[in-house]
Amino acid sequence: MADKVREQQVYNQLKSRHIGLGDETTTKHEWMTNVHRDSYASAVGHPSMLTYLSIAHDTPKAVLRTQLIEKMANPCGSKSNETHNE
Repeated sequence: MADKVREQQVYNQLKSRHIGLGDETTTKHEWMTNVHRDSYASAVGHPSMLTYLSIAHDTPKAVLRTQLIEKMANPCGSKSNETHNE
């Protein structure tokens, strides 16, 4: 019984620390949006990653940074476009 309580405490602690994990009411679209935003933010925030991506896309770093920031606004399209195959 103590193991279950401890597991729940650890889970709640991790959930409060990492907001993007969501909970049982998080939809697939919300989760995917969080993952995409985290990925874009990481690429923008790490200069070496931004350099790598700019070389791969053959795009200047400033242009790529702007594109990634713009994609963060609506990374997975609108929620109305979501298919309900869950």
